[in-house]
Amino acid sequence: MNRIRTLLLGLPLVVTLAGCGGDTARSLGFTRDPPDEFQVTTRAPLSVPPRMSDLPPPTPGAPRPQDQARAPAAILGGAAGATAAAPSGAERALLAQAGGPVSGDVRRAVDAESLRLDRPERSVVDRLMFWREAPPPGTAVDSAREAQRLRENAALGRETTEGTTPIQQPATTNSRTGILNRLF
Repeated sequence: MNRIRTLLLGLPLVVTLAGCGGDTARSLGFTRDPPDEFQVTTRAPLSVPPRMSDLPPPTPGAPRPQDQARAPAAILGGAAGATAAAPSGAERALLAQAGGPVSGDVRRAVDAESLRLDRPERSVVDRLMFWREAPPPGTAVDSAREAQRLRENAALGRETTEGTTPIQQPATTNSRTGILNRLF
């Protein structure tokens, strides 16, 4: 009798945990997310010099001496203050074939598009069904079928853009899905 009572008390616990779905491992900290490559920055590590008297006296408001030359060199590809050489004939021909000048607000346009893709609009029903993960934005391309299509286009001498791009179909619900996902 005591064993049956224990089983009957444990059954709701098992059903409740089954409703958690596939995100239980992430919630409990068993999965590791890789770092965001765009958030990694290079900065000199902090270190204490052997003698504090070796340090130059601080000047309030002055920029850091380590970073003065690194930023322009990283952006421009050379030393700070260096003047660019005149483009050669081949460079001018390449730039002429590339097309007209690029607008100056490319970074703003890319940031706006990234923000729109990162936070897609969610309907009221999607917000009410909090246990269901939102599908990732964009369309997933079926890599094997796309590679086959590109090989066929190359063999037939067609453009790579000719034909339709095959997309991955969303996965169907299986028995490993949580209880709430199966109900809704």
